Amino acid sequence: MTSVILFNKPYGVQSQFSDDANNKFAPLSQFFTDKSLRVAGRLDATSEGLLLLTSDGRVNKAITHPPKANAGRKQGKTYLVQVEGEPTVEQLKQLRQGVVLKDGKTLPAEVQHVSEEALPMPLWQRDPPIRERKSVPDSWLMMTIYEGKNRQVRRMTAHVGLPCLRLIRWSAAGFELGDLVVGEFVRVHLNKARLAQLGID
Repeated sequence: MTSVILFNKPYGVQSQFSDDANNKFAPLSQFFTDKSLRVAGRLDATSEGLLLLTSDGRVNKAITHPPKANAGRKQGKTYLVQVEGEPTVEQLKQLRQGVVLKDGKTLPAEVQHVSEEALPMPLWQRDPPIRERKSVPDSWLMMTIYEGKNRQVRRMTAHVGLPCLRLIRWSAAGFELGDLVVGEFVRVHLNKARLAQLGID
């Protein structure tokens, strides 16, 4: 049966299986031995959270390149974003409207300023821990984007004056991290209804 693996990727792990001797980050091969698996949507080594993998090429393509049946529109990807500073109403407005980066204006994002207690999952200790400045507070945002520019969330928050300290992907392509422990994964079997949601007959 067709399936997708949901992996809670730790900080410092690449979204690739090959081990580059010049790279200080660990490869996925330290966690998976199945050589038929492919990553469906990358996640930076310095970001954490939901990484999708599958050995089914149709599913991989549907996640990374949405079919025309879905009007070519990617499903949103939601991130838990720890930023330096307290966001103002104007900064949140800019993120929601889209900001102009070097490679063009981003699509409008859905953004909420939330307390750590209101995040959809308990946080784990990051290794290494984030930098802390006693004189500068930090805040959490829940941010959903509908495109995949390189390091987009980090660049968007930095653009409005909120440097990103920690970035955790909570959901992508309709799949959520849930209570999955960091460094662990679960295999989800896709029935006909779920495949249809991905645009696969």
